[in-house]
Amino acid sequence: QVQLVESGGGLVQAGGSLRLSCTTSGSILRINSMGWYRQAPGKQRELVAQITSGSSTNYADSVKGRFTISRDNAKNTLSLQMNSLKPEDTAVYYCNVVSYFEGNHYWGQGTQVTVSS
Repeated sequence: QVQLVESGGGLVQAGGSLRLSCTTSGSILRINSMGWYRQAPGKQRELVAQITSGSSTNYADSVKGRFTISRDNAKNTLSLQMNSLKPEDTAVYYCNVVSYFEGNHYWGQGTQVTVSS
């Protein structure tokens, strides 16, 4: 059983910053990619940022230059530094992990980020 727990969400004014963290636990032999997704009310879940086991990163165009994803391979933890937040960043943010050998996707329960104008 693999569990992901996100933390760090909250309410912030436009232009502010938040840092999300995701900790993993359970039996996962090796992690391939890790990423953050978000889902706003009435919208589909979308990829925000992704980082591979080799530390290659990929960002949604809407967050490039403002968000930074990082991971600690030794601890299997993931972070997302979010700067210059905008009201349109408001969403539930989910941590995602893909296992290396099986390609299984695991999800956290989500953390709410609300940016006020």
